Amino acid sequence: MDLNRIRNTSIIAHIDHGKSTLADRMLELTGAVEAREMREQYLDSMDLERERGITIKLQSVRLNWRDHVINLIDTPGHVDFSYEVSRSLAACESVILVVDAAQGIEAQTLANCYQAMENDLDVVAVLNKIDLPAADPDRAAEEIERVLGIDAAEVLQISAKTGEGVAELLDVVLERTPPPTGSVNEPLQALIFDSHFDQYRGVVSSLRVVNGVLTAGTRLRFMQADTVHSVDELGVRTPADQTVESLGPGETGYLIAGIKDVGEARSGETVTDDTRAASQPLAGYSEPKPMVFSGLYPTDGDDFSNLRAALSKLRLNDAGFTYEPETSGALGFGFRCGFLGLLHMEIVRERLEREFDLALISTAPSVQYQVTLSSGDTLDVSNPSDMPEAAKISAIAEPCLAASLITPSDYTGALMELCQSRRGELQRMEYLSPERVELRYRLPLAEVVVDFFDQLKSRTQGYASFDYDIGGYQQADLVKVDVLLQGTAVDAFSAVVHRDKAYSYGRSLTARLRELIPRQQFEVPIQAAIGGRIIARETVKAYRKDVTAKLYGGDVTRKRKLLEKQKAGKKRMKSIGRVDIPQEAFISALTLED
Repeated sequence: MDLNRIRNTSIIAHIDHGKSTLADRMLELTGAVEAREMREQYLDSMDLERERGITIKLQSVRLNWRDHVINLIDTPGHVDFSYEVSRSLAACESVILVVDAAQGIEAQTLANCYQAMENDLDVVAVLNKIDLPAADPDRAAEEIERVLGIDAAEVLQISAKTGEGVAELLDVVLERTPPPTGSVNEPLQALIFDSHFDQYRGVVSSLRVVNGVLTAGTRLRFMQADTVHSVDELGVRTPADQTVESLGPGETGYLIAGIKDVGEARSGETVTDDTRAASQPLAGYSEPKPMVFSGLYPTDGDDFSNLRAALSKLRLNDAGFTYEPETSGALGFGFRCGFLGLLHMEIVRERLEREFDLALISTAPSVQYQVTLSSGDTLDVSNPSDMPEAAKISAIAEPCLAASLITPSDYTGALMELCQSRRGELQRMEYLSPERVELRYRLPLAEVVVDFFDQLKSRTQGYASFDYDIGGYQQADLVKVDVLLQGTAVDAFSAVVHRDKAYSYGRSLTARLRELIPRQQFEVPIQAAIGGRIIARETVKAYRKDVTAKLYGGDVTRKRKLLEKQKAGKKRMKSIGRVDIPQEAFISALTLED
């Protein structure tokens, strides 16, 4: 295909600014989907996406418009899935930046736009939802010009819901997006930007051809994995899968090569012709770094191997999480998983339960600490139960975020109070307009992963938005809090908290466990401890079995004899007694921590 007739673009925006709805109108307008087959969020293929009304996975589609081909990628908006956005930008020459005409610029709008500018992509700014009564497109356009430096006169005004202005947007995309560069005569280089596992067809990869021509039947070399496979099927998504004989430079499509090992076709892999191989692989992607860690354990120990297989298949489709085996004395065999955020953790767990029919317990989320030992060695600790003894530690550093919060000026005080209570340091405060403020804070990640986002929304009535970048490590006064049952530490309940909050954390967790752990025939002490010092205690009272119920009279010594026998039995049971914690108690206690 002539390169001048190809345009590659992606839609980027803050959450709920109308990306998927805009993609729906484009599918309708270009005739890619017939009216009788049309549904809302057409490109969101997962049930989970449709139920939550959010995009989790990027989706690519090929559209035909005015004798040109537009390869469009619809991207997620939530900050936890920003790595999906970065991968889609590598396959494009321009982006459509969607901004809500009623809400204006939000935190993720800025982050995505700066990312596009760093990749030297042309930005087509669009104001969506101009049909809303609260829409103020002129004010929003001025804000875009002032904050992003995009001329307000060039900002398009559309309504993705009614379709107003979408045809003009497609024309502008053709006009402002440069055609892709690449040579048909060069050796084949194609970049895989997404993959998923199909149980009938193996690994299905989405890829962008950069140089050369990819044809059906070719023997391909996967350069990083150093393996060779033949092309079984080659096609494009229109959005239905449509097979083609070849893909040239600048074209986007899918590839099936009978790959069963999920590690051979990861995102960022370069594909070349085995007989005429390229000398160098393409740049690929930097691996996303997990920020939140949690243990995942099957409720039935026999499902451990099924969980391992499910994680490896999901890892192919979602490069943002990592996993490694771990063992817990309380929960058995499982995996320590790393996620990009709390929503990401929730989505991965729900996908494992739905798509692979697993029942799982997840431990309380934690972050990765850098521990400096008295010997001078440094350890990375993501599991609180792996934290060395306090006597061996000289310093602990925790990860921090460079956070950007955009809020109406009325809520500035409430937001600053929230950040201050989470040990935040104010870096900068800037008015985007008389009504809207951007606050820049340095926040410890451990203070953000629990309920920071919920508090942010409730204190600002849902109007504030939040975005962050990794901000390095800083030293803090942190301690490990253990929970002891009958004097034995339960590793699943261990946590690393700031010393100032250790006492309240210990009190709340022991009080909750007292309600959850069933009564035994002996007293069960529940203690929270820092090292050898107990900071909180609750007791599960013993219940008394009525051993005299079968007596119907006779001398009182018979009754005393049975009670003395019970007393001796209780004493012996307590000395060798083991507290059985039901799975429900773990689930309830760990849900409290979530």
